[in-house]
Amino acid sequence: MNEQTNVNEQAQMEPVLSVRDLKVAFKVDKKPKEVVHGVSFDVYPGETVAIVGESGSGKSTTMHAVMNLLPGTGEITGGSINWRGQELVGIGRKQMESIRGREIGLVPQDPMSNLNPVWSVGFQVEEAIRANGVASGKKAVRARAIEVLEQAGLQNAEQRMKQFPHQFSGGMKQRALIGIGLSAKPQLLIADEPTSALDVTVQRVVLDHLGTLTGELGTAVVFITHDLGLAAERAEKLIVMYQGNIVESGPSLEILQNPKHPYTKRLVSAAPSLASRRISGTADGATVEAPTSTFDLATLAQERIAPKTAKGAPHVEITDLTKVYKIRKGAFGSSDFTAVNKANFVINRGETMALVGESGSGKSTIAKMVLQLEKPNSGSIRIDGQETAGMTGKQLFDLRSTLQPVFQDPYGSLNPLNNIGNTIMEPLKIHNVGDPASRKARVLELLDQVALPRELATRYPNELSGGQRQRVAVARGIALKPDILVLDEAVSALDVLVQAQILELLAELQRELGLTYLFITHDLAVVRLIADRVCVMNQGQIVEQATTAEVFENPQQQYTRDLLDAIPGAKFELGIG
Repeated sequence: MNEQTNVNEQAQMEPVLSVRDLKVAFKVDKKPKEVVHGVSFDVYPGETVAIVGESGSGKSTTMHAVMNLLPGTGEITGGSINWRGQELVGIGRKQMESIRGREIGLVPQDPMSNLNPVWSVGFQVEEAIRANGVASGKKAVRARAIEVLEQAGLQNAEQRMKQFPHQFSGGMKQRALIGIGLSAKPQLLIADEPTSALDVTVQRVVLDHLGTLTGELGTAVVFITHDLGLAAERAEKLIVMYQGNIVESGPSLEILQNPKHPYTKRLVSAAPSLASRRISGTADGATVEAPTSTFDLATLAQERIAPKTAKGAPHVEITDLTKVYKIRKGAFGSSDFTAVNKANFVINRGETMALVGESGSGKSTIAKMVLQLEKPNSGSIRIDGQETAGMTGKQLFDLRSTLQPVFQDPYGSLNPLNNIGNTIMEPLKIHNVGDPASRKARVLELLDQVALPRELATRYPNELSGGQRQRVAVARGIALKPDILVLDEAVSALDVLVQAQILELLAELQRELGLTYLFITHDLAVVRLIADRVCVMNQGQIVEQATTAEVFENPQQQYTRDLLDAIPGAKFELGIG
């Protein structure tokens, strides 16, 4: 161990990766369009560096260029990539393959799309081990694969080898990918949004384990992320990218506490976890102000936790709500799975109730029952005092005009064959509201309301950004002027700046239209910005229910405290001014 420490100390004098004036372009209409404009940075042995920025900022493209994995027509058009003294720009395919995987490992973003669903997890780990020359011979490869999965924190690794990706949870799949990335004990690991799809508690466990593994191996790590709080918590150095340029870089805490570039200030201001910290105050009790930016999330959060009177009469009443699913168990039987167990809560008119908890806690099942997409086994759902159980087809149809959803994935919930105007107009047609002329006018009014240009009405979902698509989903949700919106992880897949825009939009719409929100999320940092009251769910049960201020300032349950502790960046003492 001492020998390895000495080697690392000597190697600190030289970076393992040195990027200078790197330029990357993609061909558009057969003409090169530069997307990375001369970036330069160094990564030293054992160092953890985070590259942060919104989608399209060039962070993933930069690191894909380092690994010679640029997609499509992407190509390096200038600059140098020096890996441990060897130039990688222009290197041959065979030479690069001897470096990629063995010396530079990769943990990709989406575990579901990066694990082949028709191959067992063990087979895919073994394939990586063979390809990287880590071991040879069937027994040796299998033994190393089991070791890799055990090191990645998977229990019963030998049995898990036989399972397929769909039999793994999100956290387990991500651990398997981390194991594959580290299987050859590389000197550098590139982790591209490695936990963006995970609950905060699972995210913390996975990142803690990744930190332990890379620390033991002396591996340098480059995190690619849009979450500044997570980056600052996990990395010693931050690189902030915007529109293909590095606009700021330096020690994590220094950038977090004293951002210089306007874009970095916007990122800090828009990070929900950091906004939560800002309104908590500093150690001496003074309130910390957010930097001036387009989005004032700290003020939004302060409004939510300030003492206030009830907003109105009960709008949605949930009493002893229970949902049990029959799960097939082999060829000759089944077992029961209780997804929701005697849930009780009330949402007053004009307020936001957040349901929070890990994946599988029962949040989305409640949302589906409120939306009448699932039927409860027992219990009651009352909307404006009317029991929804036993409603006729006509009654349900009328109810849905006042009760609308906004789903997590705006791309998946928008028909790619319908243009934006027809997508927003669809509820008006289904409910026979107005004539063609008035519907078109309503679509334009809705585009204005969600701050989208009217010319987008003729475009299609694939021509819009993620934030624009989510605005379209919100516009469709309010087209019928409903009283209640059920928002199921409606901002979880968005960059922090886009997320901030949608949260501001939802708050503004609620103020203007008096909407009632049922807000489903696993992210307590977002809850503080949007919710008046919170129900914390664990394994189908509501384990804690209180105002947002009470949950954040005096959580009663250990599970709630664990969720709060897992918010990345929430523990930092900020000095933003």
